[in-house]
Amino acid sequence: MRLLIIEDEQDLAQTLARGLRRYGYAVDLAFDGCHGWELAEINDYDLVILDLNLPGLDGMDICRRLRTSQPHVLILMLTARCGLNERIAGLDLGADDYVTKPFHFAELSARIRALLRRDLRVREPLLQHGDLKLDPASCIAWQRNRSLDLTRKEFALLEYLMRHPGEVVSQEDLLEHVWNETANPFTNTVRVHINALRRKLGDDANAPRYIETVVGRGYRLREYGGLGKEV
Repeated sequence: MRLLIIEDEQDLAQTLARGLRRYGYAVDLAFDGCHGWELAEINDYDLVILDLNLPGLDGMDICRRLRTSQPHVLILMLTARCGLNERIAGLDLGADDYVTKPFHFAELSARIRALLRRDLRVREPLLQHGDLKLDPASCIAWQRNRSLDLTRKEFALLEYLMRHPGEVVSQEDLLEHVWNETANPFTNTVRVHINALRRKLGDDANAPRYIETVVGRGYRLREYGGLGKEV
């Protein structure tokens, strides 16, 4: 899951981002409204955490624009504006939730999980590819009838590949969607995590049943896990 935090209090934004990254989310940061809107226009986010008192472009304006250009993105307003009329205005503009400062990180992260679970159940209740099944809402994956013990990054990699079966997915795509915009494009972290995922699937890079390396281009989830037909 990829999140965008638009918050001009830099210490707060960075602290929040560190906490969410520990939960396995890919998180991008913007410290003013104009930069936040630029990122929202060029990247595909699952959820935007949006302050309202922003320099450059007000959070209400960003919310209005997002609802027009990306009606399916989730928006959680995080702001010091705590008046009833302001909360009503934010929700009426299309925010999915409204949290006032100060807040507890545990509650905020729970609200984020609740929003994502609700959205994922609507969008894609269960992914299946051959003998692999994956439930994005509960973060559980199975191979045949065996539950897979995956880290958050391994789960996110498998989910992204299962959403693009048969397609060649580049390292840059995976860094963008599973990590964030600050990920080093020259790092070997994608290869390390792919190899770890292969081991847990019992896959062989030299004779893959699931994840195939396309030299010079990236990775591909083989059709039906190389089983010949979907089960």
